[in-house]
Amino acid sequence: MKHRTTVITLANQKGGSGKTTSCHALGAGLTRRGYKVLFVDLDAQANLSYTSGIGRTALSSMEVLTGTAKAEEAIQTTPAGDIIPASSVLAEANSIITDTGREYRLKEALEPIKVNYDFILLDTSPARSILTVNSFTASDKLVIPAEANAYSVQGIGGLSETIIAVKKYCNPNLVVSGVLLTRYNPRAVLTRDFTSFAEQVAASLDTRVYKTKIRENISLKEAQALQTDIFSYAPKSNGAIDYNAFVDEFLQERK
Repeated sequence: MKHRTTVITLANQKGGSGKTTSCHALGAGLTRRGYKVLFVDLDAQANLSYTSGIGRTALSSMEVLTGTAKAEEAIQTTPAGDIIPASSVLAEANSIITDTGREYRLKEALEPIKVNYDFILLDTSPARSILTVNSFTASDKLVIPAEANAYSVQGIGGLSETIIAVKKYCNPNLVVSGVLLTRYNPRAVLTRDFTSFAEQVAASLDTRVYKTKIRENISLKEAQALQTDIFSYAPKSNGAIDYNAFVDEFLQERK
């Protein structure tokens, strides 16, 4: 049976949407289920790298994108999964990566190592850039975390132009897997209204809102501060319960 690697981008053009938290939790949850996982941090803020316990390194995703290092050379190992960490130089990617075919840099760099992983998770910056285009071009699926408020849900719509362009010119097989609502309060009337709004926006992207909602939970921030995953830090917390349910829901798509 041919090995199948699923490459997933987590993206939203609105900061504070729970994108990095969701990326780390999804990867950690998959690792705990026995899958081989690689994270690629493409955000100059390097929050995913920090949460993974990775400090400043000589080789990062920027070196991989510019071709000065192979992907396998930049990989570091963490309890939640392997990671290619970020660099602050990623903020200058638009002016550094300018040659023909630049949209395919990441896809080409990951190809030799895909056989080693079941899932590769890409964490992107909220800013629309060549890094976003590279991640969408390299991906099979796109997961859109969105905080249950108007600004974050609007950030979903902001992705549509990039998604349409990438599907037309670079990756016609890209699938928008779904919208994951974070910081969810089921008792708030406004939250329920935003859920309905999110469903409308998701429908415009030919996708859905995941049944699983991630409730507001301080343990998620505490786990990040301690540079560990939510399942190790607080396995009985709402954050761990909700993200475990999301991992299970996500895996249903792969069967």
